[in-house]
Amino acid sequence: MFAIIGIVIVFGAVIGGFLMEKGHMAVLVQPAELLIIAGAATGTLLVANPLHILKGIFAGLKGVLTGSKLDKQRYLNLLKMMYMFLNKVRKEGLLSVENDVEKPKESPVFKGFPDFLADHHALAFVCDTLRMAITGGVDPFDMDQMMELDMEVHHHEATQPVAALTTMADALPGLGIVAAVLGVVITMGSLGGPPEEIGEKVAAALVGTFLGILLCYGVAGPLSANMAKTADEHNDYLHVLRVLLLAFLKGSAPMIAIELGRRAIPARVRPSFDEMEKFCKGQGGAAAAPAKAA
Repeated sequence: MFAIIGIVIVFGAVIGGFLMEKGHMAVLVQPAELLIIAGAATGTLLVANPLHILKGIFAGLKGVLTGSKLDKQRYLNLLKMMYMFLNKVRKEGLLSVENDVEKPKESPVFKGFPDFLADHHALAFVCDTLRMAITGGVDPFDMDQMMELDMEVHHHEATQPVAALTTMADALPGLGIVAAVLGVVITMGSLGGPPEEIGEKVAAALVGTFLGILLCYGVAGPLSANMAKTADEHNDYLHVLRVLLLAFLKGSAPMIAIELGRRAIPARVRPSFDEMEKFCKGQGGAAAAPAKAA
């Protein structure tokens, strides 16, 4: 929502200032210039990137426009779920969660937290780690290296669409100049004609440069920056899981592991210890309701 509001403010301020200076909106309406810039930018994006990165760009833009879902409630749901899961392991042993790990969508614990089930990367991160723990014979230090490697690979993949969109944004001013040069070529072919006609063609050419710069610094650049922050937020989410799981694998009690995970949560969305304790130790039915509503 804030991204949409920001884009509206950008265009509103630019167009409003133009109108305050007695500018005519009709001069800025240049479909041909917009076609040149937007079409060339889209073409360069297709040339430079494979399909999975293009899909990542569209998914990232959708995430930016819908807003971050990693709020305090989401982290409380995560801590509650892991507290239930680790308590089950402590009471019944690691083998008791083998079915949960192998078939997470059928797990009675995971099914109560659909927001976590929908996060395929986080789900695989937890299940793969616990699968290795169930197998046995793996040192906690090696488990930590596995989780770190998993996070690095995921973060690298998450930032590839960001880099692609940033590259396209950087190209927009240059494509605006291309559109402007083409407009100048058309203007040169009209020399000798009425001054009004030549003036209109020069204005249309300059609009190309204007659009390229505006779309770069007012739309594409900020969107790519927001996508980068979203990727970092999800990496923070996985880091909480890493800290929590490693503490448990080293032998910490479930509540101690959960507390270590809580302290790894970014401060802006970190619940207090009392909030976490009340939520985690609440009745199962009462805890599942907010999880489904999140």
